[in-house]
Amino acid sequence: MENASSVKEFILLGLSENQRVQKIYFVMFLFFYMIIVAGNLLIVITVISSQRLNSPMYFFLSYLSFVDICYSSITAPKMIADFLVENKTISFVGCIAQLFGVHFFGCTEIFILTVMAYDRYTAICRPLHYTTLMTRRVCSQMVIGSWVGGFVHSMVQTLLTSCLPFCGPNKIDHYFCDVHPLLQLACTNTYAVGIIVVANSGMIALSCFFILVVSYIVILVSLKSQTSEGQRKALSTCGSHITVVILFFGPCTFIYIRPSSNLSEDKSVAVFYTIITPMLNPLIYTLRNEEVKSAMKKLWSRKVESEKGE
Repeated sequence: MENASSVKEFILLGLSENQRVQKIYFVMFLFFYMIIVAGNLLIVITVISSQRLNSPMYFFLSYLSFVDICYSSITAPKMIADFLVENKTISFVGCIAQLFGVHFFGCTEIFILTVMAYDRYTAICRPLHYTTLMTRRVCSQMVIGSWVGGFVHSMVQTLLTSCLPFCGPNKIDHYFCDVHPLLQLACTNTYAVGIIVVANSGMIALSCFFILVVSYIVILVSLKSQTSEGQRKALSTCGSHITVVILFFGPCTFIYIRPSSNLSEDKSVAVFYTIITPMLNPLIYTLRNEEVKSAMKKLWSRKVESEKGE
């Protein structure tokens, strides 16, 4: 991580420089972050503790919730704390670490969402082979592959960016350290690096999105031959997943598939995939899923009974 940089720290301009607006944002985003942690942690605990939720779909859902907690925790706590201070600085090493974390957990989430689409395709289109295709070992390998893929992607983005020279200015027009804002601050020609960065992110986002679209087209076509009850159940689980995919991939693709030109626009869009989507995921998956709601009720009743027993 050693380079020719004279910049030892960066200043994050955040979402707003208005003091009054920052106080409102502090309360609002602190509330959002608490929902993210509580909601996703509840799903993880429910899936782990419930014997009924032992299918691959819930196995992947628990990992998606865990990744959402980690993903938001990379950016949200720093952003929330910065709303209360005037000097919004972050060290060079801290900035690069944040960059790595954002791309690591963000890319891992993309791969897990893709794996979840394959799981739904197998369950609905190849039900007789589902138990042999989606064994616990295969599911574990898919999750490990998602983590490794996220790590490799993040390392490429981080190494390319951290090796650039930064000699001032050091103000980042964003609420966290990301590739595009840092490329604009580098005191060298970043055109080639910018193309590689966009190609790296774009290739992953587009290829995974293509797989997701194809999977759901095949699923929707195959539903015609199923009973109305089977169609209703399949559409319920797929509907939740499609909603999450649109909420995450839409803003994410907008940011990383093109060279950045408007950072103030980018940081507003980034709020959706770093805060809003992780906050909505637990609500989307639980409100549309009777099994998860039932497991949560049993978990809660067990907790109440144990407290009464004490």
